[in-house]
Parts: sequence; C-alpha cells; structure tokens
Amino acid sequence: MDSTQWLVVGLGNPGPDYASNRHNVGQMVLADLAHRASASFRSHKTHSTVAEGRSGLEGPRLVLAKPNSFMNLSGGPVVSLLNFYKIEPAQLIVVHDELDIPFDKLKIKFGGGHGGHNGIRDIISAIGTGDFTRVRVGIGRPPGRQSAADFVLRDFGSTERAVLPNLLADAADAVESIARDGLTAAQLRFHTAAE
Repeated sequence: MDSTQWLVVGLGNPGPDYASNRHNVGQMVLADLAHRASASFRSHKTHSTVAEGRSGLEGPRLVLAKPNSFMNLSGGPVVSLLNFYKIEPAQLIVVHDELDIPFDKLKIKFGGGHGGHNGIRDIISAIGTGDFTRVRVGIGRPPGRQSAADFVLRDFGSTERAVLPNLLADAADAVESIARDGLTAAQLRFHTAAE
C-alpha cells in the first residue's frame, strides 16, 4: 500500500454566495474527490474545512482542504495545513481556476510563478516557494469588455454548466493520477487529452 500523503487544496471564496462562481472551481473539484473517497468535510483548526481519504482502495492518502479565507488570503491556511499534517510543499497539489486556459480544458504544472493568480501568489509568498503542483482548471477569458474580476465572481453559464461535471471529473482524475502515478504520467495523460 502506498503510504504517501498528499495535501490537496481547492481554492475559492468561502460562503454560499460564492459557491457556484468560476473562481470556486477548485473547491468544486475537491467535492468530487471527497465523494469518491466517501469522505466528509469538517471544520479544522487550520482555518479550513478538511476531508481525509484514499485515492482508491489502496491508493495514496489525500488530505482535501478548502481554506475558509478569501482567495487572496489562501497562504495562511495552506501554511497551517502543511505544518499540521507534516507535509512538504513538494507533496502539495493546488487546484484552481485559470483564465488563460479555455473552458473545459486543464493543465498540470509543477513550480513557476503565480501567473497573475492572487490565490497562488499568496500561497507562494506564505510558504516561501513555488515548488508545488498546480491543477489549472480552464475557465476561459471573459466575453467582450467584461472585467476578469467580474467574470471570475460570476456563476458558470448554462452552456458551461452542462459540461461542468465532466470538467470537474477530469480535474479530480488528474489529482488522483498525480498522487498515484506521478507528475509526468499525469501530464502525458491529461495534456494529450486536452489537445
């Protein structure tokens, strides 16, 4: 049995008003992962809600966490989670929305900068490194002259909602593949599928 433990953080904003926003797609993916692991989210002293389970019957242990902070302040809860569970940043997977990837596509990367994403920026600043894995879930660019800030804080449109479950499932599959098979294998699988 693989005893490796991974911290999987889904970014978003707290509360029901934000739950269906594009910015909260990372937390939507975590809901899918928790369902697969038959795990329930509970309040945790790390200023997060946490669910713990395995990826499959004998797969790696996943600590699924949704920070209770707003997106731009995600770093504090992530530091607390890493410390509490004694997990190194190399075993951290952050799932987040990405404007620069078309809707219904995803990309996996390790390391690098924040790419203008304020949640990622705050995590890098708080933990002191960008050396962690990101599952970047494409939400596409806003139409016309709509601002990016307004776009990410809106719910998915009706056409998007029709295919959203498949996107969430793909992103959850990507997380499980990273934890089980490694980064390179996951990238080969999901980047090829996205082309």
